[in-house]
Amino acid sequence: MALLYNFNNVSLYSKKFSLKPPAKPPLCFIKPHSPLIHHAPKVFEEKLEKGSSWLGETLSKASLLALVSASIFLVDPALAFKGGGPYGSEVTRGQDLTGKDFSGKTLIKQDFKTSILRQANFKGAKLLGASFFDADLTGADLSEADLRGADFSLENVTKANLSNANLEGALATGNTSFKGSNITGADFTDVPLRDDQREYLCKVADGVNPTTGNATRDTLLCN
Repeated sequence: MALLYNFNNVSLYSKKFSLKPPAKPPLCFIKPHSPLIHHAPKVFEEKLEKGSSWLGETLSKASLLALVSASIFLVDPALAFKGGGPYGSEVTRGQDLTGKDFSGKTLIKQDFKTSILRQANFKGAKLLGASFFDADLTGADLSEADLRGADFSLENVTKANLSNANLEGALATGNTSFKGSNITGADFTDVPLRDDQREYLCKVADGVNPTTGNATRDTLLCN
């Protein structure tokens, strides 16, 4: 009877103290005034402000550089002519210099490449070693000019005035044309001319160069 009682007690005890699922851990809430919540956004804002400031300065510098570059490459041709060239005191390369007056000027090794020089006045100018490569000298006045060693390659020198000019050692390769030009008294010593150009010039050659004393026909090696 006692065993049964005890058994019943155990049974009752087991029923009384039945197993329950473990309790959930309490949730942890961070108070709004917590230093972690309050400090993090402030640090983030400071870094954001610094980043924005750096970005603004960078963009400002880039804009300034772009503006300066544009002012260099998009300069007005009229102002560019008054600037500084690679050899002389003025920019003369790739310019429209139609009718410009260069008479009597010292333009040694001046760069006139690809420029338009129609009816330009170079009378008596010192143009030693100057480059007229692929330029247009139609109707230009080159009388009495010192053109020793000048480059007339691919040059259009038609209807120009070359009277008494000194072209010793000048280059005239390619399609250089002197058609219709006045070459009275011009010195063509050591100028490499195409056979057709030499033949044409010999037909109109005349006079003696006042500086070198050489006859134009002799300097052209005319027969």
